Amino acid sequence: MREDNYTFQWSDLGDIELGRPELGNTTYVSIYRMLQFSVRSAIALEYGGKAAQKIFYNAGIMAGKEFCINNLDTSLDACQFFIHLADKLKEFNIGLLEVEKTDLGNLHFIVTVSEDLDCSGLPDSKETVCGFDEGFISGILREYMGIDFLVKEIDCWSNGNKLCRFEIKKK
Repeated sequence: MREDNYTFQWSDLGDIELGRPELGNTTYVSIYRMLQFSVRSAIALEYGGKAAQKIFYNAGIMAGKEFCINNLDTSLDACQFFIHLADKLKEFNIGLLEVEKTDLGNLHFIVTVSEDLDCSGLPDSKETVCGFDEGFISGILREYMGIDFLVKEIDCWSNGNKLCRFEIKKK
């Protein structure tokens, strides 16, 4: 990351093919989760759980924006965009997206993600844990539509469901 600017950009990820010619562009989900959960724990211990959730949501917004800019076709209509998004999330092994409800007039959506990178297979903690995913979806849709969205996880693997369900509303 650039010392003079701490705003995440896709270019911060570097040239993975050059840097990992033998190991490539994959790793274990457990290693990704180890990084995510340890950073969230460190933030929560230092600043509190609510601050950690807010920081992860905001990080997700930044990541979603950059993901959209660098990987998604924003010229598509909304229906085709969601299909394209689902294809990309599967291609990147992030999760399997399905749209349950679409109300374009009110900009209200319900989507599910199964086999979610962040939580599928976690023990039941009675809590939702996908704050980064909430922000990620919000950032993607903000970049695509030019509108701020509030994304709230309403079901999660870690609160007893076998998929994550997100409600998306115009802010």
